[in-house]
Amino acid sequence: MTNIGLLEVTTPSDREIAMTRVFNAPARLVFDAWTKPELIKRWLGVRAGWTMAVCDVDLKGGGAYRFVWRGPDMTMGMRGLYREVVRPERLVSTEVFDDPWYEGEAVDTMVLVERDGKTTVTTTVRYASREVRDAVIKSGMATGVAEGYDKLAELLASIA
Repeated sequence: MTNIGLLEVTTPSDREIAMTRVFNAPARLVFDAWTKPELIKRWLGVRAGWTMAVCDVDLKGGGAYRFVWRGPDMTMGMRGLYREVVRPERLVSTEVFDDPWYEGEAVDTMVLVERDGKTTVTTTVRYASREVRDAVIKSGMATGVAEGYDKLAELLASIA
């Protein structure tokens, strides 16, 4: 287990990374921030000098999403399908990058548990193999997720 700020990162299996954080907001707001384009654009993958140029969401089982970020010297895109949408408790989706930096398709399962007005979010990402999971860990992905979750916490505080 590793903690990066308020983010707890574990490896529950040889193909998975699980990331958990508690947000000071009800589950419905956290779910909205993860699924409404006008909110996603304000926190997901947004770092200094970066913008989210495309944020398309068709939030239903079998619906697709598409995100494209533009940075100072590059563009990065990803897409996927929503496999399961249970508002505001669970979201299961696939993810594939336009320029894949790891092999195969990942499956993200996000579970939200609300207690006393706070929501614990656990996102478990299942990769094609142990080697892919290990490469993702070594990439510093958890640091980027922690930064994004900090921005999400700020956003939630502003809309709560």
